[in-house]
Amino acid sequence: MSGKRIIVAITGASGAIYGLLLIRELLAAGHNLEVLISRAGFAVLKEEQRLDWSGNADLVTVRLRRHFNVDAERLRYYADDDFHAAIASGSAAPDAMVFAPCSMGTVARVSAGISGNLLERAADVMIKERRPLLMVPRETPLSVIHLENMLRLAQAGVRIIPAMPGFYGNPQTVDDMVAFVVGKVLDVLGIEHDLYERWGGR
Repeated sequence: MSGKRIIVAITGASGAIYGLLLIRELLAAGHNLEVLISRAGFAVLKEEQRLDWSGNADLVTVRLRRHFNVDAERLRYYADDDFHAAIASGSAAPDAMVFAPCSMGTVARVSAGISGNLLERAADVMIKERRPLLMVPRETPLSVIHLENMLRLAQAGVRIIPAMPGFYGNPQTVDDMVAFVVGKVLDVLGIEHDLYERWGGR
């Protein structure tokens, strides 16, 4: 899957670290990214990761490229109200999209076909164009409404990858547990990695 266009969207659910590691791994694997961050996502990045990336699109782009040490061609950022972005149209749909982490509000709006911002519109495009759309929901406990919304998405072809770390690899740190979840995302995308030890790999 070398050199594919992949959207990574970070929403306001706790767990911004999942999105950050995913971006890093996808860039390392040679893919080109289009990054979307919701308003609540910026707040979580600041609260959990001490990354104040808020500002206009040009400023956010500079901060992202500097943080990941990547050149302009490899990473693009779009503001959540930029419906002129190519990814808002099915004629320019990327190869895959991942929400990491994904809030239950985003799950609900995407499952209802609501496109109130670019993140939701891009997800709507992926579903209608039948392109790979992955969601990493981070919520607990899950209500019946949450479960019904995720079921509706799964029935539409969306892959649901909950932020549920495995422990058979004997994780020693929080980073190990985060890597397990991100590794599962990469597995679904068909991207090789060494983020966790596979069952029977000893």
